[in-house]
Amino acid sequence: MQNTRLLVMAGLFALQSATDAVGQNSKRPAVHLPKHETRLAYAVQTVSVRAGCFPERLRAILSHIAAKTGRRPIVTSGLRPHPRRHGSLHGKCLAADIRVPGLSERTIIAAAKTAPGIGGIGSYCNGIIHVDVGPQRRWVDC
Repeated sequence: MQNTRLLVMAGLFALQSATDAVGQNSKRPAVHLPKHETRLAYAVQTVSVRAGCFPERLRAILSHIAAKTGRRPIVTSGLRPHPRRHGSLHGKCLAADIRVPGLSERTIIAAAKTAPGIGGIGSYCNGIIHVDVGPQRRWVDC
């Protein structure tokens, strides 16, 4: 069942990528799906959370977490144009801070660890989990 969900989510992302590519290369105007339809694998906590710039690799990680847990992650932080920490992948839109209501941090981290292309995984005292597509590393900031 989980493999089926993962395949469905991957297919949706492939369809989105193909639609975007066709729209960019043809002379016809591009068809843009509403933002709520392009984010099937995750939701944003508020409208001020910048997640539209996530690369396909990061969207695939969020999709994998959704498929493994059966619940959509909620992105609490995405792009931070002026990150507090120098070198933060949030400044390049390569990282997401997430929570998944009703699931333990341990469950979310276990799902993230199995995601193809996962880089950093961090956890914070407030229950937020950080995932990114940078170098592989793990941390607890509590």
